Amino acid sequence: MDAFDDVLTANAAYAEHFHDTGRPGKAARGLAVITCMDSRISPLEMLGLQPGDAKILRNAGARVTDDVLRTLVLAVHLLDVSRVMVVAHTDCRMTKVTDEEVHAEILARGIDTRSLEFRTMRDQRAELVGDVQKIRSSPYLPDDLAVIGCIYDVVTGLIDVAVPPSSS
Repeated sequence: MDAFDDVLTANAAYAEHFHDTGRPGKAARGLAVITCMDSRISPLEMLGLQPGDAKILRNAGARVTDDVLRTLVLAVHLLDVSRVMVVAHTDCRMTKVTDEEVHAEILARGIDTRSLEFRTMRDQRAELVGDVQKIRSSPYLPDDLAVIGCIYDVVTGLIDVAVPPSSS
């Protein structure tokens, strides 16, 4: 069995009943969500959204990287995004290790990853504040772009607003 047979078979079944709704590629609700790649997070469901409502950007730790900023610039200026949620989560592995520990764990498997920055975090809330500030201070994004930072609880499903919208 091929490593992808299960998902390709599922896609073939999906395509048999697929109907193009004509949904545009823009964010219907003007929202971009930056969240973690953790499988316990279902961004659309947790926010009451439907496909097409928002742009969803995912990476380890819900970090605002250069590539996330690049993507937000495109989303804001070309795809109708007018507000951004950075959504970290409880029980995130990125808060339980250091970059050095991750490098050592992967090196034990025979791969030297020391040229990579994993952006682990000991103080998730402080990092969230900094990541929200990166968006708010980007010269490529509008000054009035609404941005908040949140922490999703993987046990309760609730979102805590840790960094409220800017008052300016």
